[in-house]
Amino acid sequence: MAKRWLLYYITDRTAFADDEPTRRRRLLAKIVEATRAGVDYIQLREKDLPTCELESLASEAMSIVVQLRTANQELKTALLLNSRTDVALAVAADGVHLRSDDISPKEVRSVWKRGTGTPARQLSPQDPVIGVSCHSPSEVTQAAKNGASFAVFAPVFEKKDIQPAGLEPLGEACQTKIPVLALGGVTLTNARVCLAAGASGVAAIRLFQENKVSAVVKHFRSNL
Repeated sequence: MAKRWLLYYITDRTAFADDEPTRRRRLLAKIVEATRAGVDYIQLREKDLPTCELESLASEAMSIVVQLRTANQELKTALLLNSRTDVALAVAADGVHLRSDDISPKEVRSVWKRGTGTPARQLSPQDPVIGVSCHSPSEVTQAAKNGASFAVFAPVFEKKDIQPAGLEPLGEACQTKIPVLALGGVTLTNARVCLAAGASGVAAIRLFQENKVSAVVKHFRSNL
């Protein structure tokens, strides 16, 4: 049986349009598309938004994901908030994605355990999904020790003004006991070498936002 690759859509609403209402509408539509297509994780990564606006957007996004999962029990997409454990708890998100210099997954789990005891947050899952951004094999090892659910290793191929890590360090990072997803210039063409290096899947912004998500998912689920 072919391995089931993990797929992680990272959002960037600023790439959709110049005006905020259109950005928001198109982002939510893409979240619907990605959830229906069966991506494993969606990271709401709208770091420029004030807390109140981020919470509003996250609440609407989570509502969409829950409705789709309820209507179709086969859908398992998890919505994560970038760095903001407080907002994730407030909207009953599935978890968080941490920066490499963020608080540790252990700290998140401690905060989460306390937060889910309050009436306003009782719908939050008891065990959050926690992704961690990593830029070296040692950071992936540390993330695993600290209880991360998975790591995102970047940049494998490209990132503005940053030297790409390449495939060899990716392969080394993938020796840990948690799934490692490749990020940074990953395309349908070069994804195969990331998977061959040991990656459990891929994370991307443009790969999902600039293409029909169902086609991307079908490529990974059927052709690799």
